[in-house]
Amino acid sequence: MSRAFSLILFVLAVVLIGMLIGYATLPGEWYASLNKPSFTPPNWIFAPVWTVLYISIAIAGWRCWVRDRNSTAMKLWFVQMSLNFLWSPVFFGAQQPGMALVVVIAALAAVLTFIAAAWNSDRLAAVLFLPYAAWTAFATALTAGVVYMN
Repeated sequence: MSRAFSLILFVLAVVLIGMLIGYATLPGEWYASLNKPSFTPPNWIFAPVWTVLYISIAIAGWRCWVRDRNSTAMKLWFVQMSLNFLWSPVFFGAQQPGMALVVVIAALAAVLTFIAAAWNSDRLAAVLFLPYAAWTAFATALTAGVVYMN
């Protein structure tokens, strides 16, 4: 498989899985009825932000994949991706903000650990995760706010 083809597969897989989970767990009346922190962005911002982040996440994962599929960074990439994909079904699908807070804290830890693991072997992959780490920290604060206010 060529490098370009495998990159395209990574990007398509991450973006499409993220989109499918997003569409399957759209915020509904339950979410609208929740008290939310004052810094909650409008709903329309999430899709474009996540699309850009998913592309960066995919590129970082692909870089680790082509470098060493069995590396610690690659294993952490899969862990954080699993946790990322789990958050929406737990929060919106199961309507369990407390459990979603546990998931997002674990996801943030996995993202930060990925950055640390990739920093020396692939600085670009690590840097590509910095906006994702910031957004995940923001998502952690939002989720904590919802838990606290409800």
